[in-house]
Amino acid sequence: MAPPCDTRGTEAAAEPRTEQHTEPQTSDEEPIIQEPEGHEPEATRRVADVTESARANRGWWDRNADEYQTEHGTFLGDDRFVWGPEGLDEVEAELLGPPEELKGKDVLEIGAGAAQCARWLAAQGARPVALDISHRQLQHALRIGGPFPLVCADAGALPFADASFDLACSAYGALPFVADPRLVLREVRRVLRPGGRFVFSVTHPIRWAFPDEPGPEGLTVSASYFDRTPYVEQDEEGRAVYVEHHRTLGDRVRDVVASGLTLVDLVEPEWPAWNTSEWGGWSPLRGNLIPGSAIFVCARD
Repeated sequence: MAPPCDTRGTEAAAEPRTEQHTEPQTSDEEPIIQEPEGHEPEATRRVADVTESARANRGWWDRNADEYQTEHGTFLGDDRFVWGPEGLDEVEAELLGPPEELKGKDVLEIGAGAAQCARWLAAQGARPVALDISHRQLQHALRIGGPFPLVCADAGALPFADASFDLACSAYGALPFVADPRLVLREVRRVLRPGGRFVFSVTHPIRWAFPDEPGPEGLTVSASYFDRTPYVEQDEEGRAVYVEHHRTLGDRVRDVVASGLTLVDLVEPEWPAWNTSEWGGWSPLRGNLIPGSAIFVCARD
């Protein structure tokens, strides 16, 4: 799982052990842009196309995977399937279907991070494949271990044959970071078998109208919900080093339909009383007032 990131914080580096599996399969990729030492990226709103977004986010996740797993690894666990910062667990949600019906199913996890969700799926008897654009994130999947393939590739160009999977899932992976989500959705439909299901979670679109702060300052609308201009962090030369893309709720629905998928359900998890933690701009205070995540349950006819 690679949920929304809080780009602030100090760097933590824990070298993962990779002796449990072979290195993840990789596809040909462009060089990663490295941020200068000590340089704080400039945050702005501007256009970022498919290529720039992919390059920036591959680099960001490779640089920050260690810190991310150190900070959020306890919440995510090694083999839980959590849909977002609220803590909605697939054990209870059953958005992919009853756990007992997952046995023997071929499942693709997109934006897998350290492959916690894939590891849970394997424990149910499924045959998962964990895919991520970040090689470093997949090294953490190797460190934790798991009896399933790891593939380093772009979600907009899935390296699989047509009709290869029964199910696909993505917990905050890929879709918040791509400039053209329909590329991903069409690829997912292509690799799904007829009757297959794709479930993905993203930041709830309404959140883009509010500051990304967990406290009271994050409860006042500060931007237009309808402004689709991407959020970009860029280096001193103006090159993007991190990108997130905003789609309204209606945009997301239209993307699903235009990609040939059927929208079966839209889940907006409520913040549970047991979850007292903060995750970037996600917090109990905000979670009890406005939705933080949107989960789209889609099917291929």
